[in-house]
Amino acid sequence: MPNRRVLSLWFPRLGAERVIRAERLIEPGPLAVVAEEANAQVITALNGEAEAAGLRVGQPVRDAHAMCAGLVTRARNTPAEVAFLAALRRWAGKFSPWVADAPPDSLVVDLTGCAHLFGGEAELVGVVETDCADMGLSVTCGIADTLGAAWALARFSGQAAAAARSGDAIDQEARATRSRAGKRHWIKGGAAPQVVNTPAGGQARIAAPGQAWSALVPLPVAALRLDAETTAQLARLGLRQVGDLLGQPRAALARRFGTGLVARLDQAVGSAPEPVSPARLPDHFAVRLTLPEPIGLKDDLLAGIDRLLPRLCELLKAKARGVRTLRLEAHRTDQRAECITVGLARPGHDAARIRPLLEMKLEQIDAGFGIDMLRLEALATEPLYERTVVGHLEAGQAVRDRLAAQSGVDDLIARLGARVGLEAITRRHPGDSHIPEKGALTLAAAWSEPARDWPPAPVPRPLLLWRPEIVHAPAHPRLPATFRWRGRTWHLAAARGPERIAPEWWLDDPEWRSGVRDYWVVTTAEGARLWLCYAHGAAMSGGWFCQGSFA
Repeated sequence: MPNRRVLSLWFPRLGAERVIRAERLIEPGPLAVVAEEANAQVITALNGEAEAAGLRVGQPVRDAHAMCAGLVTRARNTPAEVAFLAALRRWAGKFSPWVADAPPDSLVVDLTGCAHLFGGEAELVGVVETDCADMGLSVTCGIADTLGAAWALARFSGQAAAAARSGDAIDQEARATRSRAGKRHWIKGGAAPQVVNTPAGGQARIAAPGQAWSALVPLPVAALRLDAETTAQLARLGLRQVGDLLGQPRAALARRFGTGLVARLDQAVGSAPEPVSPARLPDHFAVRLTLPEPIGLKDDLLAGIDRLLPRLCELLKAKARGVRTLRLEAHRTDQRAECITVGLARPGHDAARIRPLLEMKLEQIDAGFGIDMLRLEALATEPLYERTVVGHLEAGQAVRDRLAAQSGVDDLIARLGARVGLEAITRRHPGDSHIPEKGALTLAAAWSEPARDWPPAPVPRPLLLWRPEIVHAPAHPRLPATFRWRGRTWHLAAARGPERIAPEWWLDDPEWRSGVRDYWVVTTAEGARLWLCYAHGAAMSGGWFCQGSFA
C-alpha cells in the first residue's frame, strides 16, 4: 500500500511510571524497577530522576545504589505491566482501530487514512503527547511508511552509531569494508526525517511518505531490531549504520549473518510486508437493566434477574462458553453498589440452574433507598463442547442417565458452595502410591471429575488415618501383649498381620526416615481396633507406633 502510514509509540519509562501511578507517589525521587536475571538483580526501568543521576537499564542494583544513595527500588510485576500496556492499547484506539502491542513497552498504530481527522500527523502526535503527559507517562513517537522504520525512528532518531572496540582498546573495524559501503548507500538517498515541533511542545520524528529508505540511512544497525550479538558482529566489521548495510550484497549478508538480518532490512524499507495485527479483544459477557422506578423487594429483584439471566445465557451460548463465576451488581439511588458473587461447580449457560444460586444470596443485598439499575456479569467463563451420543440405544441411554445424575450432583455442589464456599467441598481420588497416607488425593469437587475406578486394597485400610504416634512397648518386632498409647494401657485381644511396607527409596520423605514398617490390625480388650506398626529404623530410630483406627 503506497500511502500506508504507521505510528510507533515507545514508552521508555513504562515500568517505573506504572509504579508511580499505582502507588500515587507525588515526589518519588530516583526510582528503579528491578528483576532477577542470572542470579542477580538488575534494573529494568527507571524514572527521569534516576536517569539524570547516571543510572541505566540493565545495570546491577548494587552498582546503582553505590552511584545513587537515595535510590528507591521496586520489584518488577510483569503481569501488571502487561495489563497496563493493554489499557494503553485501548486508549490508542482513539487514533485508529488498528492498534497492536509491541511488548514490553511499545504500541504500533496503523494511521493510514486517520491522521487528517486530527489536523495532520504532527497535530496527532501533539494529542498523543498531551494525553501521555496527563497520565504521567513519557513517550517518544515515530511515523513512517513501514512498521520497522517507525519503530527505528521512535528509538534511534538522532543517535550516532558508536565504534566497536575489543578488550585491548585497538580499533578492529574493517575500514576497507566501510569505505566501500560509504560509496554505495547514497545512490538512493533522499530527504532526512523531519523533526516537527508539535502543539504540545514536543518533537515528532516523521519520515515523509516514500522516504523510509533515507530516514534509516544514518541510524545505527540496532534500529533494525537485531539481537545484540548480530549488532556487535556488524560493528566489528565496520557496518555500524543501516546505510552501510543498504550498500552490501544481500547474498553475502545472508551467508554471514543469516536470513533474519536480510528479512529485517526488507521489512524496514518496505520490500517485505509487515502488517499491524491488532490483538483480539477478549469476549466480555455482561447485561444490565435500567429501572424507571427504584425497587427494593426480593420479588422485584427476582423479576429483574429473570429478564437479565436469559439474555446473558444466550450471549454465552452463542460463543459456546459456560459461566463459572457470576456477579450481580445492584446499583442504588445513593450511588452505592451492592454486589453478590456465585460460583458453579460446572461451567454452564442454563438459566434454570443459575437462578437458584442467585436467589439464595439476594438476602445479602441492602436496597437502601432503592435500586435503579441491575447488572449481571460473567467474571469467569470456560469453553463448552457439545457431546454427541453414538452407539447402541441402550449405551446411549446409559450415557444420558450418567450425565443427568452428574448434573444433579453438580447442582448440589453449587448450592452448597453458595453457602460455605466451593473451596470447602472436596472429593477423594485414588493416589498412585503404596504408601498409606498417599493412597488417596483430596481434590476440589468443583474442579474435578468423580473417581470412576478405585483399585482394590490388598488388605483393609483404617477409616481414620493420622501421623504415626508413639506407642510405649518393648522395642522388638514381636507384637506386645500390653502397651500404652495416649495415656492409657491397652491389652491385646486379637491381631492380624504383619503387612510389610517399604518407603519410596526415590523420595526423601521425612515421615518415612524410620525405615521399613510392619503393620498389624490389632483388636484390644477395651474394644478398639487400631493400626499398629513397628518401624525397623533407618535414618531415624524405630519402635512401635499407632497410625490409624478402624470403625
